[in-house]
Order: sequence, then structure tokens, then C-alpha cells
Amino acid sequence: MLKEFIVKKSTIPGAGKGLFVNRDVKKGERIIEYLGEIISWKECDIRAERDEGGYVFYVNRNKCIDAFHTPEAYARYANDAKGLTKIKSVKNNCQYEIYKKTGWISATKNIKSGSEVFVSYGAQYWRDIRYNMKLEKQKLKEEKLNNKSK
Repeated sequence: MLKEFIVKKSTIPGAGKGLFVNRDVKKGERIIEYLGEIISWKECDIRAERDEGGYVFYVNRNKCIDAFHTPEAYARYANDAKGLTKIKSVKNNCQYEIYKKTGWISATKNIKSGSEVFVSYGAQYWRDIRYNMKLEKQKLKEEKLNNKSK
């Protein structure tokens, strides 16, 4: 199944790696299962505090699929076209889906072979990212001021 996909540099600047299909995909098709370690939402919070977050598929509060330590889990490389860097012509072509208590990426449009898979992470994800970036910027600014005063 993994031969149906390739992981390479995303078409979205600054997004890192992206997931691409090596075959045509039909709208409505479940294309790849989201794999990783099964943990609870409580454990997700603990890992996020250790900066081990960002690759979690939430099924329910007792079952989350964490691909942070599973780089061979290709679904984790799907990017969100509505992220921090947007390209006008690039739109999400997939969605996350829960099927029989497992996580999947499913096509919302027909996708041509060689195309990148894009799936929405949700508005809350991007609010959290922007908030964390703001905190990091403030922290760096404060460190710079503290270093000047020494």
C-alpha cells in the first residue's frame, strides 16, 4: 500500500514534507489509514507539554493515534492547504474520517496521480499554533532585553 504514496517536499513553502499519491484517487475513497501509537487525550496533553505534539488524530478521549514517534506512518505528512502559508490555487482535497474506531484520510475530490494530499487540521489547531508562535516571539524578545540589561 505504501507504494501508492510518496513523501517529499511539500508544494506549500515552509511546510516541510508532504504526502503525494502515486495513483488516481476517486472522491469519497478512504485513501490512507492514520497509524501510530494509541494513547489517551490526557497523554496527548502531557506529550504536548514536552513538545512532542502535532501528529495526533483524535478518535475519542480514550483513543488518540499519535504518529509523532512513527515517521513511517505516511498519513502524518498530509498538510493543510489553509495553514500559515496559503497558495491561492491550492485547496484541501481530503478530510479526516473515523471508520470503525480507526483514523483515515478520505478524498473529498478526485485527485490525480502525483498530486499532494491536503486535509484540514481545523481552526482550533491553527489558533493554537499562532498563539504558540506569539508566545515564542514574546519569549525571545524578553530574552533579548534581559541580555541587553546584563
